[in-house]
Amino acid sequence: MPAGVAWPRYLKMFSASMLAMFAGAEVVHRYYRPDLTIPEVPPKPGELRTELLGLKERNQEVQPSQQ
Repeated sequence: MPAGVAWPRYLKMFSASMLAMFAGAEVVHRYYRPDLTIPEVPPKPGELRTELLGLKERNQEVQPSQQ
């Protein structure tokens, strides 16, 4: 009995916690959309640019409707 609770309750809470953690990681991963490509030559200092692709796409969708 970990933490003084019964095994079924402990396993339910553990499962719910893991599910919430994985769901949160998936949401963050989809929002930030990391660039997982590995460049042939590493960029020079100051040359690497990062963007929030989810934010960029959302702004591009909003701008045409504002015109």
